[in-house]
Amino acid sequence: ICDDCLRELFDPADRRYRYPFINCTNCGPRFTIIRDIPYDRPLTTMSVFPMCPACQSEYDDPLNRRFHAQPNACPACGPHIELRTPGMDDRRGEEAIRGAQEMLAAGKIVAVKGLGGFHLACDATSDRALQTLRERKGRVDKPFAVMALNLDAVRRIAHVRPAERDLLLSKERPIVLLKKRDDSPLSELVAPGNRYVGVMLPYTPLHYLLLSPPTPETRNPPVPDRGKLETLVMTSGNYSEEPIVKDNDAALERLASLADAFLLHNRDIHIHCDDSVVRVFEGRELPVRRSRGYAPFPVKLPFEVAPILAVGGELKNTFCLTRDRYAFMSQHIGDMENLETLQAFERAAAHFQALFRVEPDIIACDMHPAYLSTRWADEHAAGRAVIQVQHHHAHVAALMAEHGLDGREPVIGFSFDGTGYGTDGAIWGGEVLLADYRRFTRAAHLKYVPLPGGDAAIKRPYRAALAHLWAAGVDWDERLSPVAACPPVERGVLRRQLETGFNAVPTSSMGRLFDAVASLAGVRQTVTYEAQAAIELEALMSAGAEGAYRFDLQSAQSDLQCLIDPAPVIRQAADEARTGVPAPVIAARFHRAVADLILRLSLHLRRAAGLNRVALTGGVFQNVTLLSLAVNALRAEGFEVLTHRRVPPNDGGLALGQAVIANFERR
Repeated sequence: ICDDCLRELFDPADRRYRYPFINCTNCGPRFTIIRDIPYDRPLTTMSVFPMCPACQSEYDDPLNRRFHAQPNACPACGPHIELRTPGMDDRRGEEAIRGAQEMLAAGKIVAVKGLGGFHLACDATSDRALQTLRERKGRVDKPFAVMALNLDAVRRIAHVRPAERDLLLSKERPIVLLKKRDDSPLSELVAPGNRYVGVMLPYTPLHYLLLSPPTPETRNPPVPDRGKLETLVMTSGNYSEEPIVKDNDAALERLASLADAFLLHNRDIHIHCDDSVVRVFEGRELPVRRSRGYAPFPVKLPFEVAPILAVGGELKNTFCLTRDRYAFMSQHIGDMENLETLQAFERAAAHFQALFRVEPDIIACDMHPAYLSTRWADEHAAGRAVIQVQHHHAHVAALMAEHGLDGREPVIGFSFDGTGYGTDGAIWGGEVLLADYRRFTRAAHLKYVPLPGGDAAIKRPYRAALAHLWAAGVDWDERLSPVAACPPVERGVLRRQLETGFNAVPTSSMGRLFDAVASLAGVRQTVTYEAQAAIELEALMSAGAEGAYRFDLQSAQSDLQCLIDPAPVIRQAADEARTGVPAPVIAARFHRAVADLILRLSLHLRRAAGLNRVALTGGVFQNVTLLSLAVNALRAEGFEVLTHRRVPPNDGGLALGQAVIANFERR
């Protein structure tokens, strides 16, 4: 919502006073209500609301702020809201707003229909409300986002730097990850074990009405304890791992066991769109999830591209559609682990192809044969070329593309993440590539360690720790946290798996190494969401701790082939954990070890290959502590360093890299 509409929203003399769907040519819904192009009202979900004479006059007047504002409406002719509560009569208009506020203040959970789907809202200061929400949603520890009424309310819960303030106030209105205040009134259950909290400001008129104190004419009866409600949890309206719900009927059915009431409206959402998430690094945005406010705004490329549909990966899925010199990145789809997400992906991909009039000649996908996105690409090829792209090469190419590189000169690409299918069938994740858009050389990687149980080890970091201890020749001493956390019977099974290789896939994953160190430090032995152990390890890190661990580098056949041996790091961390060195100190020394590794390999490869441009990509580089250490060290040695600013370093940026690599491969 723009400032002009916000003023009118709270102006008693305005005909749209407190109207939840106020908008103009400068604000309001666009992407989520468009059925087709050209962008005219009959081709949007507003087509069912004929404008009244007053709105039509504004719409037709070139001097009016609402000239050709396709969602233009007012209380006389536009959409309306209603509150549905089991066992009670439906309430509309101001009664609906007041009823929702009363329920939120009483610790209830309200499903609120927004711009791109439903949120589940509750009082962000109430332990009881948060515990209920977590139990119902099956979300044990993963942080919730909050919406605060204004900047003053944000500053009461978190520290806000100038660049973060600008992002909060920007027209995109993303969720911004902010460092929590020690005296924050938020419930600890908003973001357990995390020193950051995701905060956004209201971006629709309905949000402002919900968070604002009642006006004198709407206070009777009074809303209880209104002061607590300047900050609400606003999390996606879905069960964990499912797409956000966007339709009223679906919400009433699928969210019935999650919400105590439903604040609905009758303006349909054609295409779902989750909130975007960003954090700030060096005064610039570092995307974590690129969605509402950013999608489908394209990444401009420095070269012509064929019509390509790149279908992304398995986690944090997005897709990319290319045309001319543009790469149109989709909104966040979600984790492709169930039929509902796959169907949401199919709807969104078809929508993009219709909007941008692109019929792709090529489908690009990941190499992993078990990914739903890869299987979908094969099943929907319909005679088109399907080009499989190596996961970590795609990460590096995405970063190159967003920086507008033409690809004539390779970069030194550090592609660090949790899981990616390698060309040898192993699980990669600690990769150093010399890469351009056409090809890559695997110049260095973490030494393979068997990962017993595959996905089970991802959910139980103690398994990753035990595997690394075994590979490093360290006894499973019960004084070590991961050993103590693993039941003796399971320990015996794991040892047998490690010794025989049965159901123990080899991995070079840096993400799993972070898990192992977090486990050794006693930070986290099991996780309930992706990267939880690494996030909590970063949060604990002591900036004042001295010293660093050190990886061993082993040259292979040539100067452009190195093995990174993590065994010395594991041995040092285990020794210190056994002798009672605090977890924050272990965390600091490990982070410095990884930053030192990046610098040492960059210096080595500059000498060996004559390259000076370093690209830092992959989900591990969402860790701004590591990113800052690495960037500062590299720049001090004269390297040009690329970091993400337009697309996420995690798998949400993967499709962009797949698309540009496929474009060069088809040549």
